[in-house]
Amino acid sequence: MSDVTDAEVNDIDLALVAYLDDGTWNLAELREHALEDVESIAKELRRYPGETGALALISIDEEFVLLVRVQGSLVRVLLSDATAAPDWTLARSAVDHLGVHVEVDEEEPVPAGDLAILADMGFPAADMGELLDDLDLHPEDVLGEIATQLGFGDEFDDYTDPDD
Repeated sequence: MSDVTDAEVNDIDLALVAYLDDGTWNLAELREHALEDVESIAKELRRYPGETGALALISIDEEFVLLVRVQGSLVRVLLSDATAAPDWTLARSAVDHLGVHVEVDEEEPVPAGDLAILADMGFPAADMGELLDDLDLHPEDVLGEIATQLGFGDEFDDYTDPDD
């Protein structure tokens, strides 16, 4: 069981699963019980079909994003700001999964994980790095850009802002 608190779960702005099935992108809300740690997210993602695996897109407290992609037994992780690990259980779970050391005195966000997490789907690592380096973007905007680049931007927009 994780140390994630109810307050931390309430600070999750967005938690979606995206998967490509029969050539069509599908989105679903990531169930709350899966948001305890990377392993719980990976376990939940394995429930979804997908030609390219299933992808979790998570925005936390308007501060950082976490991407988790499961393809069979392979679990790939990208955290937009590893310096969040001391303060956030889910971020700590990501850096623990990755086995990286976090410098807590960093002034700027430092990504950790696999920048090429979506490269085989047409989103190169260099582009991902540039996206995460844009400190003017809010986490939900980062996820929206990823969705657009992968081909489900309209579905993402409909899901995140159904009144538009």
